[in-house]
Amino acid sequence: MPRTRKPTPVTSDNPIIVGPRAPADRLYRAATECVRQRQRYAALVDSGTAEDEQDSALQLASTCDTLLLAAISAYEGAPSAGVAKEEEWYRKAVMLWQASREYQRRHSGVDLKSRRMSAHSPEQLKDLAMEYDLEASALLALQHAVAAYRKCVPEAHIEATSSRLH
Repeated sequence: MPRTRKPTPVTSDNPIIVGPRAPADRLYRAATECVRQRQRYAALVDSGTAEDEQDSALQLASTCDTLLLAAISAYEGAPSAGVAKEEEWYRKAVMLWQASREYQRRHSGVDLKSRRMSAHSPEQLKDLAMEYDLEASALLALQHAVAAYRKCVPEAHIEATSSRLH
């Protein structure tokens, strides 16, 4: 019989944000995990771990990319009426949204170019290497946007703790 997860109680340590900031917080959490999993995958590749472990990490990173796409869509579909656009969290959320979209655009472009490449001429490999560099730059920009949002809205970050895992 599968275990069902008990709902986490709402406390001062675990506030549930509703309203205009909720989609931005969701985007932040998805982007945070996306960055973390991409960094983890890169570290495994750099350290030369077994290919099956690298493949598993890549699958997890790809899942996080999918979650980031869903969070981007949710953010874009959220009503912005009533949002004080001069608030700091709103400006950081917009930066995070832009960085998330750019990362996804670059990542999709690299995937598409990699799949289409049948001949490996030096010029094509040079173009692909440039695309990978642009993707890495977009990931770094996403990491900076995540850090800026977290600094402005620290309560958006939710850590998994052992008490929540039971």
